[in-house]
Amino acid sequence: MQLIIQNLNKTYSNGVQALKDVNITINQGMFGLLGPNGAGKSSLMRTIATLQEADSGSITLGDLNVLTQKEEVRKILGYLPQEFGVYPKIDAVTLLDHLAVLKGITNKSERKGLVEALLHKTNLWAARHKNLGGYSGGMKQRFGIAQALIASPKLIIVDEPTAGLDPAERNRFLNLLSEIGENTVVILSTHIVEDVKELCTDMAIINKGQVLYKGSPMDAIAEVEGKVWKKRIAKSELEEYRKSFNIISERLIAGRPEITVLSDTQPDSSFDHTAADLEDVYFTHIFGTTNKEVAAQ
Repeated sequence: MQLIIQNLNKTYSNGVQALKDVNITINQGMFGLLGPNGAGKSSLMRTIATLQEADSGSITLGDLNVLTQKEEVRKILGYLPQEFGVYPKIDAVTLLDHLAVLKGITNKSERKGLVEALLHKTNLWAARHKNLGGYSGGMKQRFGIAQALIASPKLIIVDEPTAGLDPAERNRFLNLLSEIGENTVVILSTHIVEDVKELCTDMAIINKGQVLYKGSPMDAIAEVEGKVWKKRIAKSELEEYRKSFNIISERLIAGRPEITVLSDTQPDSSFDHTAADLEDVYFTHIFGTTNKEVAAQ
């Protein structure tokens, strides 16, 4: 099954154009939608999830028109939004059972088996009778995936799922997503480059509502390989280097800036060549070769 987005546009009532002629084709597996906060990722996810209207364009999921056949799409959609709330005084078993009823699973024994399977899959079985208000952030996210998997969806959307998770919970959650993505279209919307690098075989970079890159992470890295150079400089030199070089990122190391420059050739003998990674690709597309703004980390 493919998700095909063509010429999609969305402008809000305050005049902000959140989506500008978005064209993306997404196949089965893990697809990463990468971009900074405010890039249009959530607007695109909400539109795909039938939660808001588009101004123009089309979205098809298999034979379904996502923009006009909303009820049919919702039957095969699992969605974990960025802001995911739970009923704090209800346990996981009770709420999942209730959500399964809402999804149309009326057979009690079928629901019981489904709920048990989902709790095992998301490693929440031991905490199944604990009120959700007592869950950690990672446990709540895993519960969010459990509810998204009810009714075996063909498309799953997860919006910024690992933001705020500690490293152990992040790894556990990413492993779960990877397993799910083997048989389903899964869209991972995030600003965390490592999440896409570790999970996704296909990706897009979006900023200011526009798709800047579409392809595999490995192909994206290959495009900038051999063009990434680094140098540590004094803070007092930073502004001059910004004017003179195409700096795509900078970071402080032991109190001193280390700049990363994109250049076809060595900028000068003081720069060291470094292997390219997906973060370099991301900053290159977000900040561009003509934009001298810097990604401060």
